[in-house]
Amino acid sequence: MASSGGGGGSRRFRTTTRIEVSDDRGVFMISVAAELAEMHPQTLRMYEQRGLITPKRSPKGTRLYSHADVERLRRIQEMTAELGMNLAGVERVFELEEQLEAASAKVRRLERRARDLQEEVERLEELRRSLRAEIVPYVGPGAIVPARPRPPRHRIPVQRPGADRGNPHDGAGEHPVQDD
Repeated sequence: MASSGGGGGSRRFRTTTRIEVSDDRGVFMISVAAELAEMHPQTLRMYEQRGLITPKRSPKGTRLYSHADVERLRRIQEMTAELGMNLAGVERVFELEEQLEAASAKVRRLERRARDLQEEVERLEELRRSLRAEIVPYVGPGAIVPARPRPPRHRIPVQRPGADRGNPHDGAGEHPVQDD
């Protein structure tokens, strides 16, 4: 009789460790980066001399290319091979992209600042409305300040003895009374 399978043996488990590497961390030596970008290692050295790419260096001085470097090399390849640009054109494109990114970042900062200032203006306007009754308006020097209007006067007729003689100074008649 044949044994059916795996009686009593130890089981093996395979474990996989996943390491996340930053896009700008130099991890590829020049030969690997050249292969990934589908170009000769000497071309990478030339691009480095022209300032199109700046690889990291190991403590011993070995060039180390990052994922971002490889993507940049692929873009250079695309611009030169497919779009027919020369390296001066590629350099200019990269300069303009850097300027555009800097300008975009500045616009984002300014938009954030404008939103913050608008919120502050709204807060201050709300505060001004809540304090409006308590604030005395400013009147510049030499300006005429209108007097507070007086309350209306009411006349109350008063009859005094001897008023029938018709003497205007005898105390008869109406006397103004001011309401307070």
